[in-house]
Amino acid sequence: MKAFVTGSTGLLGNNLVRELLEHGHEVKALVRSRDKASKLFEDLPIEYVVGDMEDVSGFAGELAGIDVLFHTAAYFREYYQPGEDHWGKLKRINIDGTIDILTAADAAGVKAAVYVSSSGVIGLKPDGSAGDESTPPHPVTEGNLYFKSKVLGEAAVEEFTKSHKLPVIQILPGWMFGIGDAAPTSAGQLVLDFLSGNLPGTFEGGTTVVDAADVAAGMIAAAEKGKGDDKYIIAGTFQTMREIAQTMAVVTGKPEPKIRFPYFAIYSFAIVQEIYSRLTGKPALVTRTAINTMRARLNHDSSTAVRELGVSFRPFAETLRAEIDWYRQNGYTA
Repeated sequence: MKAFVTGSTGLLGNNLVRELLEHGHEVKALVRSRDKASKLFEDLPIEYVVGDMEDVSGFAGELAGIDVLFHTAAYFREYYQPGEDHWGKLKRINIDGTIDILTAADAAGVKAAVYVSSSGVIGLKPDGSAGDESTPPHPVTEGNLYFKSKVLGEAAVEEFTKSHKLPVIQILPGWMFGIGDAAPTSAGQLVLDFLSGNLPGTFEGGTTVVDAADVAAGMIAAAEKGKGDDKYIIAGTFQTMREIAQTMAVVTGKPEPKIRFPYFAIYSFAIVQEIYSRLTGKPALVTRTAINTMRARLNHDSSTAVRELGVSFRPFAETLRAEIDWYRQNGYTA
């Protein structure tokens, strides 16, 4: 397989690149910075394509001869910080850019595409149990513009497939942790805050968590076994915020944060943090969007991917141990 990977230096993208290479596949990786990519991947046999998802036409020609497009790129990390209207960029990259690259792939004769959405577009069933691929979004989606962009992105992809030959398989990951979270994402920042002692407590809420490497393996299996219009949740297991903190404490030997912030307290703190961020330009430790998303306690059923793709999930403690080791080895901690 000759693969084209967008978002290749992100948490999921770089795990996917490594997984593809380990399986003997050829990789073209879309990067915004060749230097950044070279440092992350070192001497791996990757063909780099410098480009930006806001200008797909600038690199569309590189899709010629590709078997599978793996589209992991998304505007995500910066959105969780206050200070500007993010919807324009969310729409340009997560919706318009997705359709642009699928259209270019179809025109280039790419055989299939694997598109990464988010399990955040899946709500709970009426009885409160875990949602599956047919479950509609949770109301929290309207307040979480990233999730909203993915809901609209999925709808745009489904409309695209009605008039194009390119098969598009959708992957819906949970909250991803794992090695190579260089940016870092919100998950990686949570781990770093714990390691540095900047996580004084936890608050009510939780969601499904998954190792990015397990999602990457599932994406490759989907390309090999899936069919066009298939949709797979690869979300891992449900963890509360306290359980995540407890697991980090067990893995590191550091004490578990003892404070349990009630909702009104953590929400008020988030308001203060957002004001502080706007005034100083420094990132907020927590935002109202993040709190409300976790408070929704979204749980997701990955049984279809387990059954049809052979997806499996490693223990969360194993994921955290590997991620923490990676951060220590790469100079992220004192």
